[in-house]
Amino acid sequence: MKRSVVTWQLLGYAVTVFLGALLHFVYGWSGGSRLAALFGSVNESTFEHMKLFFFPAFAFALVESRFFKDDGAFWCVKLRGILRGIVLIPGLYYTLNGVFGKTPDWVNIATFFLAAAGAFLYETRRFRNGDARCSSDGGAFLVLCSFAVLFWVFTFFPPRISLFSDPLTGGFGLP
Repeated sequence: MKRSVVTWQLLGYAVTVFLGALLHFVYGWSGGSRLAALFGSVNESTFEHMKLFFFPAFAFALVESRFFKDDGAFWCVKLRGILRGIVLIPGLYYTLNGVFGKTPDWVNIATFFLAAAGAFLYETRRFRNGDARCSSDGGAFLVLCSFAVLFWVFTFFPPRISLFSDPLTGGFGLP
């Protein structure tokens, strides 16, 4: 496939939001499978929604990296983009709830789409401008792998802070 940054990034956005939306329901559909819990949302906490962005974006990056082999800063750009996405989700959610009080579900869903757009727009600019600085592309990849492990650990052993609290049940982690 021809390497077109904009095409790849648009595809990445579409795949990420589609799979993220699908993963929202996988744990429930699986009857509470621990394997499904690794990637799907186990509750309605903000953390679980960050996970719904992270895994599809990271999985797409793994595929995309095969076509961007010659770009020595690929994983550095992806790390920065994915971090933006996972930071934008709680940033937008808590800001909107702080300003307007409880927000309707469609607004919460829109924050997921906006966070993903922010991540992929950032990456697109960096890839197109060629201004990605990177001291260790392999190190950036390892940081993303570490984030995957942290998402898995916190799914089963969540800290008792509001980021991990299910607003519907008040519970943490697996039901």
